[in-house]
Amino acid sequence: MKLSRIIPRTAAVSAAAVLLTGCTFGTSIDNLLAPPKQSIEQEQIYSALTEAVGSGIRLKYPRSGKYLSAFIIEDIDSDGTNEAVVFYERNGLGVDERTLRINVLDQDDGRWRSVCDTAAAGSEIEKVMISRLGSNERLNLVIGSSLINRSEKNVTIYNYDSETESIVPTFSESYSFIDITDLDGDGTNDFLLLSGSVNSSKAAAEVYKLDDAGKYHQYLCELSSSFTEFDSLSYGRLPDGRTGLYIDAVSGSGSIQTDVISMDENGLKKEFAASEISYSTIRPSGCSSYDIDGDGELEIPVQFIAAGYEDVSEGDQIKLTEWMSINAHGSLERKYTSYYSIGEGYVFVFPYKWRDRVTARRDAINDEIVFCAYENGAEGRELLRLYYAEDTVSRDDRLSAGYMLLHTKGDPAYLALIPQSGDDSDGLSLTAGDVAIGFSYME
Repeated sequence: MKLSRIIPRTAAVSAAAVLLTGCTFGTSIDNLLAPPKQSIEQEQIYSALTEAVGSGIRLKYPRSGKYLSAFIIEDIDSDGTNEAVVFYERNGLGVDERTLRINVLDQDDGRWRSVCDTAAAGSEIEKVMISRLGSNERLNLVIGSSLINRSEKNVTIYNYDSETESIVPTFSESYSFIDITDLDGDGTNDFLLLSGSVNSSKAAAEVYKLDDAGKYHQYLCELSSSFTEFDSLSYGRLPDGRTGLYIDAVSGSGSIQTDVISMDENGLKKEFAASEISYSTIRPSGCSSYDIDGDGELEIPVQFIAAGYEDVSEGDQIKLTEWMSINAHGSLERKYTSYYSIGEGYVFVFPYKWRDRVTARRDAINDEIVFCAYENGAEGRELLRLYYAEDTVSRDDRLSAGYMLLHTKGDPAYLALIPQSGDDSDGLSLTAGDVAIGFSYME
């Protein structure tokens, strides 16, 4: 199974900025100035649709996922020819009257015709997935929808029956997040659903398997806290090689904390040995779990106050980030220490020799982060400066002053300066290679 982020960072991670903390990192398609240009086949489908339902319609586009068109052309009944699924609503209706609809079109001798039309829950299409589930051979059309303010979401799983030319709902439930995945590694896809805490009910993860007879089998696991929504979700390898789902969820305070679940033949389970371990991961929104070293295992970023800032006001503090990994006992252990800037989109991972011996401070005049030795409660010599240049003028200015270029993204650039010092008695000096290895741009 490919290990990947469920929600791309560019779409799902909030651009929260936390002042001097070291953790300083959708518009509906309907609102575009012009609709996407239709292909010839889509024009034919649209013509057949308006013949059946009238011309006063407005196409609706999914907000996320693989399918982002109002026209989905797939073989949804496994008969060897494609069908078309179109999402639309009627024009000229009031907000309370708008009805989101799903129309299925099939082909007769190469000509498209509408075969069924049904109402969908909500007013917006959130996500569409098409897949077999469990051991059942049928293809399932999974449609997540929402109200216009996206405060309530509902998912319905449909089965298209070409003999009766009807689209039949087989499952429906409210949700916060949905996916199709093989979490237990048995070679078949299952339906994953996460729901946030409502009233007295806890947030929960559910997996549904579909058997040969068409029956859904539910596996449920309550999460560690009363999560109200989910910030970021990712798959990653666990210490024993199984796949875990890392859930960065929003707690009542607006911060996020991480829960990790997995699945085996006995069902879903939480990977942390105790809920207190999940509570220990609470941090500002935007500090998402990430495979910081590219080994397939995700690390969880946990902040701490940089040495020398323990007794200053919170607004003046600088925080560093420890990247924690799950061990075989269900506990967290430190893997790396870093400076993590959400606002500027990068991480600098400390070399091992810096661990517990280096602090950071902000040079407000030059707008740089400065890393210094820290021994016996006192700040020592400078070891490294990092600078984010917003334009080519400031970039070129730093380059002319001897800074090394680490990364560019258009005009903005990331640069570093290693102060020249002949004294390395503390063993903390870096080479240009050390800096290049430690720097990561967070896409």
